[in-house]
Amino acid sequence: MSGADWHIKGDYFETCSCDYLCPCIFTNMSAMPTDGVCEVAIVLDITEGHYGDTRLDGVAFVTAAMVAGPMGDGNWTLGLIIDEGASEAQVEAIGRICSGDEGGPMALMAPLVGTFAGVERAPIKIEKREMGFSITAGDLLSHGAEGVPSLPDPSETIMIDNTAHPANKRLHLAIGTHSHLNAFGIDWNDAAGGHNGHYAPFDWRP
Repeated sequence: MSGADWHIKGDYFETCSCDYLCPCIFTNMSAMPTDGVCEVAIVLDITEGHYGDTRLDGVAFVTAAMVAGPMGDGNWTLGLIIDEGASEAQVEAIGRICSGDEGGPMALMAPLVGTFAGVERAPIKIEKREMGFSITAGDLLSHGAEGVPSLPDPSETIMIDNTAHPANKRLHLAIGTHSHLNAFGIDWNDAAGGHNGHYAPFDWRP
């Protein structure tokens, strides 16, 4: 670990191929994914951040992964999609943070990665709604989800708390409307919806 000074925060958005509610969350990654293989796209939209002297405000990126069997067993295939508007210095900074070598939440996930499939660049467009999202990353990713309204107050989502999720321990529950991920050897196309989704603010530092 280099001990670099860094901090990023913003909004996180996810869909995965498991049925709602993903069993990985409430079993601490010990359960078998719904279909035996988990395909997942996690988007992080940085509203404020830096890595050393490199500003990261406004940079968005995707961690895309495929895992056969329980996620806690490891052997993940993982790749990064970084917004095409990011500078080379910003791309390098995001890569360092996501490698886990600089500490932070990804340091806990890094031992589970069996294959790092590389970095792609694409224009990332994010539509945030009051209770949901739609996101594209060029032709590589298109996904969206709608928050699950709570019965006492339908203007708020049901939440799950005290999870081991790297983005935030407290997550909004959502149901995927569609997910198409075609990158890093992952070919996941779900136009029917009904699969798992989450979103939350995130705040990462070493």
